[in-house]
Amino acid sequence: MTRYLITGAAGMLGQDLQQALAGRDVTALSRADLDITDQAAVDAAVAGHDVVVNAAAYTKVDDAESHEDDAHAVNARGPEVLATAAVAAGAKLVQVSTDYVFDGTGTSPYAEDEPTVPLGAYGRTKAAGEAAVRAVAPDSSYIVRAAWLYGAGGPNFAKTMVRLAGSHDTVSVVTDQVGQPTWTGDLARQIVALLDADAPAGVYHGTNAGQGSWYDFTKAIFAEVGLDPERVLPTDSAAFVRPAPRPAYSVLGHDAWSRAGLAPMRDWREALHAAVQAGVLAA
Repeated sequence: MTRYLITGAAGMLGQDLQQALAGRDVTALSRADLDITDQAAVDAAVAGHDVVVNAAAYTKVDDAESHEDDAHAVNARGPEVLATAAVAAGAKLVQVSTDYVFDGTGTSPYAEDEPTVPLGAYGRTKAAGEAAVRAVAPDSSYIVRAAWLYGAGGPNFAKTMVRLAGSHDTVSVVTDQVGQPTWTGDLARQIVALLDADAPAGVYHGTNAGQGSWYDFTKAIFAEVGLDPERVLPTDSAAFVRPAPRPAYSVLGHDAWSRAGLAPMRDWREALHAAVQAGVLAA
């Protein structure tokens, strides 16, 4: 029987990975359970497992600008440590990465083999983590880039918008950042499908299909949970100056799934409807 280890198991994706792997032999370790930068501790944790899924990450994008060393430890050093342990144990590694490895200046979906040009500290540390995994475990690792994640198990943009609707007559949301809202439930199931198919090692883009702006996403959220989407007002990024730069265009291509004989993830609007039906969001 295949034995799975999930790191970052208390996070939003980590919780959905546990659900997607329900009924299988799974060890789920949170940040409190395992320091992924500690090689000895990681070696001991990985031993005896066949698959490691690293859902642990430093995701505070703005804080990373002033704490890049901390972000690098978790997002770059951690994956290198896990890859080293996985190779020693003969295990496969899934490293969850991000659209922030791209600079967002594109106008067509980013291919999996597109050069990475991160804009800020968070993206730099995640790109470094990708590079480390490829260097240590080129033939036994998957890099799955995610983006615009929302789910039941943690704070996220979708939940914030629903919460704000309870205290504000209107919400203003940017139209000039375009990407792919992605339900962690769908991403978790896609990662399991990738592993079950024994797909070729390499980079895969784990985002729901289609595209939309944060404004489009918010209007769709309001409509799905029974709120008036006309309460969502358009604005632009100049109204929300943040410490870290945001990619303006974060649409990822999905050709690697087809090459592996797997269907890409469904359209983000279908996924949002299913997520609301599953109780992930409610007004």
